[in-house]
Amino acid sequence: MTVTDRRRVLAGLSAALCAAAAPQALLAQQPEASPPQPRFGFEEVVRRAREISLAPYEAGPSLPEALTRLDFDAWREIRFRPERSMLAQTNTGFRLQMFHPGFLFTRPVTVNVIRDGVPTPVPYAANLFDYGRTKFEKPLPVNLGFAGFRLHYPLNDPRVFDELISFIGASYFRVLGRGQRYGLSARGLSIGAGVRDGEEFPVFREFWIDSPAANAERITVYALLDSPSATGAYRFNIYPGQDSVLDVSATLFARKKIERLGLAPLTSMFFTGENDRRFHDDFRSELHDSDGLMIHSGSGEWIWRPLRNPREQASSYFVERNVRGFGLIQRDRVFEHYQDLDLAYELRPSYWIEPEGDWGEGHVELIELPTTDETNDNVVALWAPKNPLEPGREFSFRYKLSAMLDADELHPGGRAINTYQARPKALGSGEPVPDGARRFIIDFSGGDLAYHLNQPEKVEIVPSISNGRIVRAFIVPNRKTEGFRAFFDIAVEPGQMADLRAFLRSGDKALTETWTYPWRAPEPA
Repeated sequence: MTVTDRRRVLAGLSAALCAAAAPQALLAQQPEASPPQPRFGFEEVVRRAREISLAPYEAGPSLPEALTRLDFDAWREIRFRPERSMLAQTNTGFRLQMFHPGFLFTRPVTVNVIRDGVPTPVPYAANLFDYGRTKFEKPLPVNLGFAGFRLHYPLNDPRVFDELISFIGASYFRVLGRGQRYGLSARGLSIGAGVRDGEEFPVFREFWIDSPAANAERITVYALLDSPSATGAYRFNIYPGQDSVLDVSATLFARKKIERLGLAPLTSMFFTGENDRRFHDDFRSELHDSDGLMIHSGSGEWIWRPLRNPREQASSYFVERNVRGFGLIQRDRVFEHYQDLDLAYELRPSYWIEPEGDWGEGHVELIELPTTDETNDNVVALWAPKNPLEPGREFSFRYKLSAMLDADELHPGGRAINTYQARPKALGSGEPVPDGARRFIIDFSGGDLAYHLNQPEKVEIVPSISNGRIVRAFIVPNRKTEGFRAFFDIAVEPGQMADLRAFLRSGDKALTETWTYPWRAPEPA
């Protein structure tokens, strides 16, 4: 053994003996391992929302004029290149694509992708997009940002990545289930909805998409919301399917007192339908993304309110405590009623909101705006808490949003499938028809109504009116719909407003949801 070898052996033995005799002393001399970095998650978005709520609101960077001058057709020419879609490398069923800023989408947003718990911003690059016929004289800035993004998933065919959900414009987002076509929209938050020139539109200023594991059937999106009045942190757990579902969690922070707060707001279009024929100079007899507001009240009652295109802005309020659900529903699925080969109104989804936890006292609010064509979203439905949002207070809420074609399974009772109105030819007493008289005809179908057709005399209509009088109400069997047709004659003083309600019952058992409708008697000519 050489001197060198012996020294190595002795040194090794000495080290071993020292370690055995004083392990704690040796360990104390070792450098401490760095603690693992925390994974990015909802708590971090909440922290950021809390911090920015303490600072003044900033409108964000502006776009180059070349982008703000784009009209819709020029902006639509700019498309994300499918071969550049993100998330494909993780062998997941989801694909991520960006929207180019421009046209109405003038506030750029930051989009991050989370991999192994670490978020990384997606840099803007012109080669991500095909600009089609849209040309620019100068190169666009490299730090431009995006207008929003969309996620794709094989919804309808395992070989095809269909658009599943898009986030673009303020806090708007739209989601699809199998066989559905885009129609109504959802929003993260509304402030001052229905107030002329006073509505505030909060924006999602930054997003984080958590890369799903291979073969995952869920994807999570985080969003940071900002506005002059409030900030918020959002988490969207997205489950694609026959009825795609979003589990939404949110935490809000107010910069100032907010009186008119709207949670889980929905925005839709109603131009004309069988109950509202004010505009009918079209071969298409119905044009709407949704035809009714449905509510499952805290007491268990189901309420159906057909939508209208009013002559002037109107709001309806449904006071509740711990509402069980509400949504804008496209109930009419008959193509012949729309006759639109391109827009496919019969395939527009219904959005159903189910609150989770205690939402307390408040009301479901329906806002209807007049529109002269089908391009305007003129209907808003939301939950308005009774108490205002105060500065310095953290407010959290959760809900589930379902995008569905068939909403009939939501409740077991009969449903109002048609609403018509006409001037009655004669009142029940035989007296002349006065000004302000109106007949409403409601077709009820579903539930146990087909069963009761065998003994129709056991079924009755239960009508009520808030102002005016009910002149006559009766029902007749309707075997075409396997239900009953209800007739409801009212008389209201000219210019006066009345809220109408009606449902069918047998004995003490309600057989149908409660149909409700506002009516203003016209002023005399």
